[in-house]
Amino acid sequence: MIHHVLLACPRGSEAASRAFHAGLRGMVEKPKPPALAARGGCWFTGYGAELHLGVEAEFTPARKAHVALLRPDLDDLAARLAAAGYPVDWGAEEDLPGLRRFHTEDAHGNRLEFLAPA
Repeated sequence: MIHHVLLACPRGSEAASRAFHAGLRGMVEKPKPPALAARGGCWFTGYGAELHLGVEAEFTPARKAHVALLRPDLDDLAARLAAAGYPVDWGAEEDLPGLRRFHTEDAHGNRLEFLAPA
């Protein structure tokens, strides 16, 4: 069982992380413990997942490695992301039988995949 997934972000990018993960994705920000809050970044929870954004001094977005998250509102999420200017690249259904999916990137260029049963 996974407790959380951590993605890297650049220093000072918390507002962009909040706009993407809380604003567009509908997750809820979770307060970081005081000892960790001083490091920057932010944590989110929702849709059965916990996602931590951690500051990386020499930040480079993850372009291939990614997290794949189940979403019941796949089409709605894709529409919100596209309307906000984020890429929405649908995969062929035969790639993963029984699942619909698309890839996008977060506010920092990290690759994300969202899936739902076909």
